[in-house]
Amino acid sequence: MENINDVKYILDSFLMIIMAAFVMWMAAGFAMLEAGLTRTKNNTIVLLKNVALYSISVIVFYFVGYNLMYGEGGAFIGSGFALSGISYDDHSLYADFFFQVVFVATAASVISGTVAERIKLVPFLIFVAVLSAVIYPIQGHWTWGGSELGGLIAGFSDFAGSTIVHSVGGWAALAGAMLLGARSGKYGKHGQVRAIHGSSMPLATLGTFILWVGWFGFNGGSQLAMGSKEDVDAIALVVASTNMAAAVGALTMVVITYLKNGRVDLTMVLNGALGGLVAVTAGPDNGMIAATIEGAVAAVLVYIAVPMFDKLKLDDPVGALSVHLVNGIWGTLAVAIFNSEVSMIAQIKGIIVIGLFTFIASYVVWYILKITMGIRVSDEVEYDGLDQHEAGIEAYPEFSKNFR
Repeated sequence: MENINDVKYILDSFLMIIMAAFVMWMAAGFAMLEAGLTRTKNNTIVLLKNVALYSISVIVFYFVGYNLMYGEGGAFIGSGFALSGISYDDHSLYADFFFQVVFVATAASVISGTVAERIKLVPFLIFVAVLSAVIYPIQGHWTWGGSELGGLIAGFSDFAGSTIVHSVGGWAALAGAMLLGARSGKYGKHGQVRAIHGSSMPLATLGTFILWVGWFGFNGGSQLAMGSKEDVDAIALVVASTNMAAAVGALTMVVITYLKNGRVDLTMVLNGALGGLVAVTAGPDNGMIAATIEGAVAAVLVYIAVPMFDKLKLDDPVGALSVHLVNGIWGTLAVAIFNSEVSMIAQIKGIIVIGLFTFIASYVVWYILKITMGIRVSDEVEYDGLDQHEAGIEAYPEFSKNFR
C-alpha cells in the first residue's frame, strides 16, 4: 500500500511539474503576441516587460503570495513566509508552488498587453509585484485557497481560472487603462477610431500557437492528479475540450469577419482562438459539446467587445480585455449552464466579488503610482518609441531611422 501511495505522489507531482513547464512557455506566447500586435519602436520594451514580469511574479509569490493564498493563517495575517508552515501528504509542495506561480505570471501578462506602448516600465513592474504578492493571492485564498470568504462565495466553481486568473488580469488591466489613457492618435476629437496596426503578424500568430499549446498544461494540469485511470481520462477530456474551444473560436471568427467584411481579419481570428481558450478554462471538464458552444460564443463576444471598448475610448492594443475579461466572465457563467450541480447564483456572486475586489484594489495601486511617480511616458517618448528612451536598445536597429 505504501508503494502505491508513493507512485501516486510521484505521478501527481510530476503532472504539476511538467504542466507548469507548459504554462511557463505561455510567457513566450504572450511576449510574441504583444510584440506582433504593437509597433516595432516599442518591441524591446514589450519583450523586457514580459521577461521581467515573469521573474517578479516568481520571486514575490514565493516569498509572500503563496503563503497568503494557501497559508493556514488566512489571507490577511499570520500566513507565514516563503512556503513556511505548508506541506502536503499527496504531492510535493514545490511542484504545487511551481504550478501555481505560472498562473500568477499569466494574470500579469494579460495586463502587459492592455497598457502597452505608453506605460512607464518601472511603475508597471511595481504594479506586477503588488498584484503577485497581494491582490492575486487574496482572491485566490477565497477560491482555490478554500476560505470561500466566510461562505459568501460558497459553491463558486472555476476549474482552471477563467475568473481567478484571466478575469483578474482583465480587471487589473481595465483599471490601469482607465487611468493611463489611450495612445496618442488612437481616437479622434469626434470619437472616430484610428487603427494602429501591429508590427508583425507572423509573431502574433506564433504567439497564439504557443499560448494554444501552453493552455493544455494550464487546463490539463488543473486536474492536479494522474495517479489513476480516472484521473488520466479526466486530463485527456480536459485537453481535448480545450483544443476544441480554441479551434471553434478561431473558425467562428473566420466566418464572422468574412460574412461581415468580405475578408478575413487575422488579428480577430487569433483573438477568437484565445477567447475560446479563456472561456473553456472554467469548465473544460464539462465535455466537448460544451467546449464547442463556449468557443463559438467566445468569438462572437470578442467581435462585439473590441469595438465596444473603442467606443468607451479604452485603448487595448492586443484586445486583452475582450479576450480575458469578457470571456473570463462568460466561461465562468457557462460552468453553471453546462453543469447542473453548479449554481448560477454562486457563479455570479464569485464574478462580482472577485471583480470588485480586483478592480478597486488595482485602481488604488495604479492611482498611487500615477500621483507619485507617474505611469505614462511623455508625448516625446511615445512618439519616438519607448525602446529608445526606456531601454536604449531598438528591436530592429538596421531598419531604424536612427541607424548609421
